[in-house]
Amino acid sequence: MNETKSQAVLPQTLTEQTCFHIREALAGRRRGPRVMLSFVGPAVVASIAYMDPGNFATNIQAGAGYGYSLLWVVAAANIIAMLFQAMSAKLGLVTGRNLAELCRESLPRRYVYAMWGLSEIAAMATDLAEFVGGAIGVSLLLHLSMMASMLVTGAVTYGLLQFERKGFRPLELVIAALVGVIGLSYLAELLIAPVHWPSVFLHTFRPSIPDDSAMTIAVGIVGATVMPHVLYLHSGLTQNRVAPRNEHERSKLLKFSNIEVVVALGVAGLINMAMVIMASSAFHQGHADIASIETAWHTLTPLLGGAAAGLFLAALIASGISSSVVGTMAGQMIMQGFVGFRIPVGVRRFVTMAPAFAVVAWGVDATNALVLSQVVLSIALPVPMIALLWFTSRGDLMGAYKNSRLTNISAVGATVAVLALNGVLLVQAAGG
Repeated sequence: MNETKSQAVLPQTLTEQTCFHIREALAGRRRGPRVMLSFVGPAVVASIAYMDPGNFATNIQAGAGYGYSLLWVVAAANIIAMLFQAMSAKLGLVTGRNLAELCRESLPRRYVYAMWGLSEIAAMATDLAEFVGGAIGVSLLLHLSMMASMLVTGAVTYGLLQFERKGFRPLELVIAALVGVIGLSYLAELLIAPVHWPSVFLHTFRPSIPDDSAMTIAVGIVGATVMPHVLYLHSGLTQNRVAPRNEHERSKLLKFSNIEVVVALGVAGLINMAMVIMASSAFHQGHADIASIETAWHTLTPLLGGAAAGLFLAALIASGISSSVVGTMAGQMIMQGFVGFRIPVGVRRFVTMAPAFAVVAWGVDATNALVLSQVVLSIALPVPMIALLWFTSRGDLMGAYKNSRLTNISAVGATVAVLALNGVLLVQAAGG
């Protein structure tokens, strides 16, 4: 891409100062942490999907019901997430197109529509978890009904989405701040909860599935951790953010992108593990039947004190609002990529909110709806995983940046593992 075009793209998406630092770093004239921060953004935005209220629901049930036993599932799912998010970021950087656009350009029309339909279902399941989770937090904080809390949450997320009009950077910074709230809240939780660290380390590396219900939760953890809509979104966040002027700059951008993915998703993985650890430490002995976010919050006060309950609530609200913003962004990108048109953010926000309002109106337990939504996501997940693997393995598309043999083997293994987990879940549902 030539210099004129790259300079035309950058000021529309990043501040002039950020553009300057990026160009200086790519030219090798500047180094250091401050320069590295200029590249931070896409993976941080993607990482919020790995800390959404669906994670709260599955992780609370995992920790309360099975102690530290399912920590290894969280760790394994996060490693898979790192691999596929790095591939998604690479796809956008190398091709200048996102995953949904490439599917539309490369696949038969009937497959494109089928993938779009499945992706929209996954996006709605995602938004249900995020939106309902945020509303639960607002309801507990302000003592409002769920319906009123959902209206408040919807208004706040719509307001945050307006930052996107000013380019990538303002919204990236807002989401990064909310990630910080979640991370600091759970760091403080671990200092309050009575954690048995030897058991934590043991179960992080020793696989075990205690029973059938644990298998359902394990599949939910995978669905809550490796998110279909974010595989589409990450490629879109990198495709036009910085336009490399030559292959040397492209190679440097990929290096910085991979570092950001490892760090951002590493933090997300640690926060997810902290959720399970906190739930195990607080609830497993004597309160193993806790299955809802509301009950967990009410139970935390007498067990660990008001500070622990307040921190839990702060993390939940930050998670719900920020992940709902990201979910709406991903939904827009999926629609525009697959079918070539977009709708106003307000309309998109309304459409994705509708299932959440329906769930609450019908009296469905909110936390159970969150867990089931994560199972739906896990079933939808192999489609973008396979598409992403196929595109990033093609030499005619990726050139020298196509996947290495080790990356392909790892990605195929991860995809097969997800399919196997889904198969077990379906057999269970059929009474096998």
